[in-house]
Amino acid sequence: MRTPIVAGNWKLNGTRASARSLAQSIVDGLSQLHDALRVIVCPTFVHLGEVAEVTAGTPLALGAQDAADQQSGAFTGEVAAPMLAEYGCRYVIIGHSERRHVYGESDTLTAAKYAAVQAAGLTPIYCVGETLEERESGTTQSVVARQLRAVRDLLGDTCFADAVIAYEPVWAIGTGRTASPEQAQDVHSFIRGEVPDAQSLSILYGGSVKPGNAGELFAMPDIDGGLIGGAALDAADFLAICAATRMEQ
Repeated sequence: MRTPIVAGNWKLNGTRASARSLAQSIVDGLSQLHDALRVIVCPTFVHLGEVAEVTAGTPLALGAQDAADQQSGAFTGEVAAPMLAEYGCRYVIIGHSERRHVYGESDTLTAAKYAAVQAAGLTPIYCVGETLEERESGTTQSVVARQLRAVRDLLGDTCFADAVIAYEPVWAIGTGRTASPEQAQDVHSFIRGEVPDAQSLSILYGGSVKPGNAGELFAMPDIDGGLIGGAALDAADFLAICAATRMEQ
C-alpha cells in the first residue's frame, strides 16, 4: 500500500509570525483528515525554527525546500542536510524546477544534493518534469527518464526506496495551467515503470493544484498526492486539498 502525501512548498513567502500562524492552522485541521495521510510543510530556511516549534509532537511533518550537496565547509550561503535535521526536518525538496531552470542546477548537482540528503537520514522529495517546449516536442518521457537516471547512476537501483518523487510539469507551475488528470497519470505511470520495485513508491503531482481540481487529479491510479505551491499558503485551501486524497492506494 502506498502512502498518500500532501506537501506544501511555501517558497519565498511569509514572516516569522505568518509562518507560525499558517502552521498552527494546518495542525488544528489535521484531526479532520484520514489517518493514512502524511502532511508536510516546507517553509523558508529562516522560518524553520518557528514552524518546528509548532509542529513538534504533532502529525504535521517538517521539510525544507533545498539542501547543499556538501556536509560542511567554505560554501557561502548554503545549508547542509545535517543542519536541517537538527531543526527537526524529515523531508527535503530536491530538484524543484525553479532550482533547475531559474538557478541553473544540473542533473549532476541535483543528484549530489539527493545523495547528501539521504546520507543525513532525511527523505528526499525528488522533483522531475518537462518544460512546455519539451512536452510539445514529444520528449517528456526522455527528460523525466534522464532526471531519474542521474540519481540512479550515482546511487544505484535502490536509491528511491526511501524517497518520494514529485512530477511537476514546468509549464504548469505557478501559471494557472494544470496538466489534465490523464496527462499527469501517463507520466506518473511512466515514472513507476522506470523505478525498480516502485509499487510502494509515493509519486506526487505538482503544478497549480487547487481544491477545485485536486480530487480529479488524485483519483488517478498512480497519483498519490500533491506537492502544493500557491494553495499551500492558505490553510483552508491546503486542508481541502489534503482532504481530496484517497485513503487507499
